[in-house]
Amino acid sequence: MKFSEKKKKLLSLLANGDFHSGTALAEKLKFSRSALWKQINTLEELGIEISAVNSKGYRLKSPLELLNKSHIINNLTATTRQLISVFDIHDQIDSTNTHLVALSRAIPKSTGVVCLAEQQTAGRGRRGREWVSPFGSNLYCSVLWQFQSGPESLSGLSLAIGVAVIKALNAHGIQGVGLKWPNDIYWQQKKLGGILVEVSGEVNGPCSAVIGLGLNLHLSSDEASSIEQDWVDISQILGSDHQISRNDLQASLLEQFFHVISHYTEQSFAQYRDEWRLYDCMQGQLVNLFIANQVISGIVQGINDDGLILLQTQDGKVQSYASGEVSFRRL
Repeated sequence: MKFSEKKKKLLSLLANGDFHSGTALAEKLKFSRSALWKQINTLEELGIEISAVNSKGYRLKSPLELLNKSHIINNLTATTRQLISVFDIHDQIDSTNTHLVALSRAIPKSTGVVCLAEQQTAGRGRRGREWVSPFGSNLYCSVLWQFQSGPESLSGLSLAIGVAVIKALNAHGIQGVGLKWPNDIYWQQKKLGGILVEVSGEVNGPCSAVIGLGLNLHLSSDEASSIEQDWVDISQILGSDHQISRNDLQASLLEQFFHVISHYTEQSFAQYRDEWRLYDCMQGQLVNLFIANQVISGIVQGINDDGLILLQTQDGKVQSYASGEVSFRRL
């Protein structure tokens, strides 16, 4: 959904978190006071908390940094800008991944398409789980890219993208972040973000991949109440004294994404394998691995050269697994 220009302008005026009088807002937007009140209500329906105080006016509970296409593109290298064919920012969308998967089916040769959103109404994690996506707080990003090889050649792509995310976070002073096989971003055993790669195409190629990332920048306890696992956001990691630009971080993530996907082949995972192992936050951990209706318990022994997880079970045997959902076991 695309917001009206007046709703966008109202959001932009309120974004700094300062008080703005109703009279001043109505004059700038050429609204009546009742029309302004209705627009304020529509923003609150999106989950945007707005305070109204007599004699002071309206203000957001927390300032917002809205996504800015020009800002993001200007922070990309010329090489990366040339790889992007379409760059869309949606005010509200069901899911950035769902949108690009549909596009890849409608226009099979589409590539270099970037889809960002201020809010997702049906964001998805692994196994169809809901991804909590409040307005203007976090990053919801997907990229559509066409590869000349078949889907099997992309088996390690989500792990390579995990390394790319770590590099972007480190560049902004966010340290101590780890990777949980196969595609979660963790910090001190709490989930910071998730990667979702969806591949379609011919067995021998070409194929299309939609690479999605959801990353927590700021989540209130109310917004996160439906999350069933331990979570963390960047504002908690950095503390209130350190602010990070949402647009700058988004640019860094896209820069790293395109560096990986524009050169990725079946042999490429070997270039990222050792780095992934450095960031492995499950090494030596007792976990449950869920595969369909089966649960396998064991101690993680890292990944093999193909990116499969290695699990040592009670009988001492080490077995590799290509898929599954890993859950830390509390000792």
